Amino acid sequence: MAGRREMKREDLKARLIEAATRRIAENGLANLRARDVTQDAGCALGGLYTVFRDLDELVLHVNSATLGLLEADLVAALEGREEPAQQLRILAHGYLEFALANRNLWSALFDHRLPDTVEAPAWHLEKHMFLIQFIARPLATLNPQMSEEDLRIRALTLFAAVHGIISISLEARFVGIPAGRLESELDDFVGLLAAGAAAGRTEADDVQTP
Repeated sequence: MAGRREMKREDLKARLIEAATRRIAENGLANLRARDVTQDAGCALGGLYTVFRDLDELVLHVNSATLGLLEADLVAALEGREEPAQQLRILAHGYLEFALANRNLWSALFDHRLPDTVEAPAWHLEKHMFLIQFIARPLATLNPQMSEEDLRIRALTLFAAVHGIISISLEARFVGIPAGRLESELDDFVGLLAAGAAAGRTEADDVQTP
């Protein structure tokens, strides 16, 4: 009996996540309403709160699913690509393509804010780490002398830079890069960073050479 209740609960959870995902994709996070989601999922308004603490927790699950889709896209794009500078370019292009194809879901990853009194659960924070790991691997190949902490910080810096370029440009800010130039400029920018990382390795080798 308990197993049957759990199955029904998991089914409702999946329907609510699917409904919320569709609503965010079509109308944006700002327009998400619990009543609309439960109506789409075919349950009473109170049903949402038997599965999730509140609407914020539901959005966390939607965002985690979005991160899963992004991860799958990047894994597929990287398949068979071994050259580290090329990997960094592919990651940047893949991130841009995902943002363009999933504008509202991508924006929700960064627009959603939990109340100050609520901490993001560990399972959700861990979903973000694949991005940094993907960036850190080719950086480590380009400059193996970097410490683990320096590598982590550099990967965070590179992600922040690429995300900032894409975000400002897609929002059509006055300092944003025109759509027709965004891909090529992003490619050149990542190429410069990759060259800089490789140069850092060369300089370190020169210093160590007697």
